[in-house]
Amino acid sequence: MITFNSLDDIINIDDTAVALGNFDGVHLGHQQLIKEMTDRARQRDLKPAVFTFSNHPKDLLPNRPKVKNILYKGEKERLISALGAEYLFSIPFTQQLMIMSPEDYVREIIIGRLRAKEIFCGFNHRFGYRGAGTPELMKKVASEYGVAVNIMEPFTEDGSVVSSSLIRTLIFGGRVDRCRDYMGRYYAVRGEVVVGNRLGRRLGFPTSNLVIDEDTVVPPNGVYVTYCVFEGRRYPSVTNVGVKPTIGSCKKNIETHIFDFDMTLYGKTIEVEFVTKMRDEVKFDSIDELSEQIVRDCREARAFHETL
Repeated sequence: MITFNSLDDIINIDDTAVALGNFDGVHLGHQQLIKEMTDRARQRDLKPAVFTFSNHPKDLLPNRPKVKNILYKGEKERLISALGAEYLFSIPFTQQLMIMSPEDYVREIIIGRLRAKEIFCGFNHRFGYRGAGTPELMKKVASEYGVAVNIMEPFTEDGSVVSSSLIRTLIFGGRVDRCRDYMGRYYAVRGEVVVGNRLGRRLGFPTSNLVIDEDTVVPPNGVYVTYCVFEGRRYPSVTNVGVKPTIGSCKKNIETHIFDFDMTLYGKTIEVEFVTKMRDEVKFDSIDELSEQIVRDCREARAFHETL
């Protein structure tokens, strides 16, 4: 897959079938849209392409908190490539794009720069100045150039419309067990293992610590059944997210104990997949009480893994 990181980079490309959207989370609805696009691209001998933004458009709006990413860095690209896209247009959303009229956006960007010969978007796709552009308007403008626009209806699962907002809410609320229903995979974080306070090792439960990416949504403090993925292999594990209140004030991090694993991972990159939440983080009266609870957590997490 060829990735273009600015509009100026887009030169000498083939005609495309292009899927439009933020694709935050690359959830089941996104996957369906991209699959429909790639199938159609093959039928018409077009390059299957995805057009998205490298930052969230809402981040440019004044007096609004920054939107937290669902995916860690590089994961969106990997997932989109795996779905069959050959071009990825991952463009910064700028003030210039924000004030562009919807009609000019379709004519100059989608049809002009991207060489779109067929377009795919969701029912709620918005674009152009003040988000005034709708799929119906895109269809009208594109028809002037003989370009078809395919509008995907809401994708539902268990009666709920699958959306990035829904998944983000589930993660914030600790309902990581539901994310797989809407994403088709476990919610995960990825990062380099850093040296912690080594308390877990002293207690007989060595852990791998990840620094939390401030731009990424993270579940609430607590203990979770997880998998740890290292060098392509998945290991059953248990993970604490939090500030370790029993031993004093610490910056929030992600600390994973991998069962039956004796390698040192400092400086290595791992991925932690969240399966389900077991309990909230608790401040214990002593290290001994904490150690006894860790034993119980590990026993419970192992038992849960045996059911998977």
